[in-house]
Amino acid sequence: MKEMGLVVVGAAGRMGQTLIRVVHQMDGARLAGAVERSGSPHLGKDAGELAGIGILNVPIVEDVGRAFAGADGVLDFTSPAASVAFAGQAAEAGLVHVVGTTGIQADQENAFVEAARRTPIVKSGNMSLGVNLLAVLVKQAARALPAADFDIEVVEMHHRHKVDAPSGTALLLGKAAAEGRGVDLDANSVRSRDGHTGARETGTIGFATLRGGSVVGEHSVILAGTGERITLSHQADDRTIFARGAVAAALWARDKKAGLYSMLDVLGLAE
Repeated sequence: MKEMGLVVVGAAGRMGQTLIRVVHQMDGARLAGAVERSGSPHLGKDAGELAGIGILNVPIVEDVGRAFAGADGVLDFTSPAASVAFAGQAAEAGLVHVVGTTGIQADQENAFVEAARRTPIVKSGNMSLGVNLLAVLVKQAARALPAADFDIEVVEMHHRHKVDAPSGTALLLGKAAAEGRGVDLDANSVRSRDGHTGARETGTIGFATLRGGSVVGEHSVILAGTGERITLSHQADDRTIFARGAVAAALWARDKKAGLYSMLDVLGLAE
């Protein structure tokens, strides 16, 4: 099978440049296009040169139609509004759409559901193998340990530039815990505590958010009982793990029918 042509949107950002390097390195994939927003100072530059791997003869453009022409898939770690737009454009062009964007709101989700009627979309709050395995373990632990006896807290830390909280990964882990207990996360989560809060409500899933420095991503799920505590954790030291997962997801989805998939599907961990 010929190499899969992939377009990186948000190509000049830190994650975009990481994706460009990984696409160039991984077997079965090639960089077919690179997109940046209107007004970006990087428009017209060679994507490979910007990413530090030499000239690839792939210019960074703002014309999505031009970038998508002749491509097979799109790698998207941009912003919620941009990802919603790219979902429609990728579906129109018949391209696999891999979405690693975080901070997507509930009222934006339908755009991906609709686009997935026409093309495969792999969407996840985290693309790494380790985090998705962690989510499976969290779900199993939450199912096994009684809510009356064990409280669940999700703690996450990211670099100072991250703009959404809790992180997409924290929400992914919280959702796994909620599924393990058979409850709705939105109805049972506590996102902040301040002042005289009263005692912790049994069965709730708490979130704590830390921001600072250059931390790529650290997540822990704490199951705290009386006299014992279980902590399941993951630490990301390099954004390459997310990029490699995204490219692997695109390659996996290439021959799949239209639909909305997650990294658990890609990794064969879906129940």
